[in-house]
Amino acid sequence: MSAPTTPLPRRVRIGYGAGSVATGAFGTVPGLMLLPYLTDTLAVPALLAGAIVFLPKAWDVVLNPVAGRISDRTVDPRGPRRPWLLRAGLLLGLCFAVLFAGPDLGSRAFDAAWVLVAFLACATAYAFFQVPYVAMPAEITDSYAERTRLMTWRVAILAFTILLAGASAPAIRDAVGGRDGYRVMGVVMAAIIVTGALLAYRGTRGARTGDVAPGPGGLRDQLRLVAAARDFRLLLVTFVVQALATGCMLAGVDYLAGDVLERDGASTVLFVCFVGPALLLTPAWAAIGRRIGKKRGYVTSSLVLAVGAALAVLAGSAPAAVVFAAVGLVGVGYAGVQVFPMAMLPDAAAVDARRTGSSRVGVYTGVWTAGETLGLALGPGLFAVVLALGSYRSSAGGDVVQPDSAVTAITLGFSVLPAILVLASLWWLRGYALDEREVDLVDA
Repeated sequence: MSAPTTPLPRRVRIGYGAGSVATGAFGTVPGLMLLPYLTDTLAVPALLAGAIVFLPKAWDVVLNPVAGRISDRTVDPRGPRRPWLLRAGLLLGLCFAVLFAGPDLGSRAFDAAWVLVAFLACATAYAFFQVPYVAMPAEITDSYAERTRLMTWRVAILAFTILLAGASAPAIRDAVGGRDGYRVMGVVMAAIIVTGALLAYRGTRGARTGDVAPGPGGLRDQLRLVAAARDFRLLLVTFVVQALATGCMLAGVDYLAGDVLERDGASTVLFVCFVGPALLLTPAWAAIGRRIGKKRGYVTSSLVLAVGAALAVLAGSAPAAVVFAAVGLVGVGYAGVQVFPMAMLPDAAAVDARRTGSSRVGVYTGVWTAGETLGLALGPGLFAVVLALGSYRSSAGGDVVQPDSAVTAITLGFSVLPAILVLASLWWLRGYALDEREVDLVDA
């Protein structure tokens, strides 16, 4: 017997998707600009800069499952998730403005410490926003197909936000210049984050909330049960490895533009090529998923992304237009690898809740976002290691001539390394078995 499919009101789809304005801005700008800010403005050595970018995200890996468990147990007439969108969203915006607002005291140690502490505060606030936010689709609808439609809106808005934030943040920085450019950019991005949080909170008012009792036992017991869910585990590992690959590419955009392509405005063009296709192709990937299934759609989009990344190795020798086209192909695949796993996650969580009668949706999404955070954090860290191996030269002005070894390291770290990671991730996806029939079955 199949569960009836009740289409969600468009207001709820758009309202939920609006939360991606906050997640997209925070997920993009630090990954794109924090490492160059540390190495080329604050003159922090590459390995130390990589550690500063990574450590707060590593804290999120520990915190996210806790945030999920707390949201599972939140009792509020607005539902267990929505209050966190408001509380944590506002705090995240404030902390983000502080991140790039450190006073210029002429101390490299102070600058590094300021960024580390502020980014740690950002990561903490983000955990309590992102985890409840990602948990909501499993409770808003029971339908396998409707979750794909819900994710289509979310990914489309996410792509638009990533494009807006990723293109405008470097432009704001460059227009103002120096540390003041980063400060102004931080305030503007903070305003975008707060706007997204407020829109999501208001837009999901009246949407269905969870009606399954939280699972018994402590967090450790819940994590053990979630880890035993084979389909979720395989999907998670695939997604984390791909997050590592995309994090590596995002971290490399500024370096590829300035040190390899050596073209003014190239970072903005690269970013538009990376994210722009998602604005047009997210509905197309959703339609493909409805026709061939989410898993096959995920594999197909992953292969497209890997091919585009591999072609970007030509950055050191081919015309810039060829590199932009390769990154555009990456963007085509990127749209799909955002739609499909995010539509498959609530399937896995909802199947578990139906089978057990206990809701672990918050724990599932806490583990998921912890894994995503780990991958996106390791990406810039891994790219920083590649820079160090290539003898990259940090500076306060970012205007030093890099050795050929650094240029080669930037190119490989942006292209071949991510391509290998994406292809490797598909080894785990092979065993994922949830399909529409299984997800929409009422009785386990």
